[in-house]
Amino acid sequence: MPSMPHKIPFRHRAREVTRVEAFSDVVFGFSISLLVVSLEAPRTYAQMMETLRGFLPFAVCFWIFIDIWFEHRKFFKRYALEDNATLFLNTCLLFVILFYVYPLKYMFTLSLESVLGHSEQLPESGARMLFTVYGIGVTAVFWILAAMYAHALRLRDALALNEVEIIDTRERVYDNFFMGLFGLISLVVAQIGLLHLAGPVYFLIAIPKTLVPWIFGVKRSKAEASAPQLPRPAAPEESPAHG
Repeated sequence: MPSMPHKIPFRHRAREVTRVEAFSDVVFGFSISLLVVSLEAPRTYAQMMETLRGFLPFAVCFWIFIDIWFEHRKFFKRYALEDNATLFLNTCLLFVILFYVYPLKYMFTLSLESVLGHSEQLPESGARMLFTVYGIGVTAVFWILAAMYAHALRLRDALALNEVEIIDTRERVYDNFFMGLFGLISLVVAQIGLLHLAGPVYFLIAIPKTLVPWIFGVKRSKAEASAPQLPRPAAPEESPAHG
C-alpha cells in the first residue's frame, strides 16, 4: 500500500523566552489579575451570592484572555520576530488588552445578568455605546493579531518558511481577520439601530471558524502529499523549561 503523507509540523524558531514575550506575559497576567481584584471577599450571604453571580463573567473573560494569550504565544514560538514592526504591533495589542479589561467584564456581566432577569436597564444610547466600545475592542485585538501574522508572511523568505508553514500562516491571518470583522459588523449593526442583532451577530463567527480551518486544511494536506516522503521525526522529549 502507498504510504500516507506524514503530518509536517510547523518549526518553532524561538529557542528561549525573549524579553518581549516575558513583558507580554506580565501584561496578560496583570490583566487577568484585574478581573480577580475587582471581586471583593464576601462578608455576608448577600455578598456571597453577588460574588457567585460574578463568577461566570469572570470565567468568560478569563478564557477570552487565555485564548488571545495562546495565539500570541504561538506567534512568537513560530517566528521569533523582534523587529520594529512586530514590537509596535505587540505594544498596540497589549495596550488594547489592558484598556478593555473592565469594559469586557462589564459587558459580559450585563449580558449574563440579563439572562437571569435582573440586569441593569440601559437606555438605547447606552446599549449602542456598549456595543460600539466592545466591537472596537474585538476588531482591534484580532486585526492586530492578523497584522502580526501578515507581517510574518511578508518575511517568509527571511524566515525560510516552507510551503506548509506559509499555508498555516495564511490560515492564522484569515482566522484573525474574520474574528475582528464580526466586531466591526456588530458595531455597524448597533449604529444603524438594530440593537437586538448586535449581540447575536457574534454567533455567526462559527461560520468562518469552520470554513477557514477546512479550506486551509485541504491545502495543507495537498502540500504534505506533494512534499518528499521523509521518515517521521521522533517526538522530542519536552523540557521542564518549555513544557
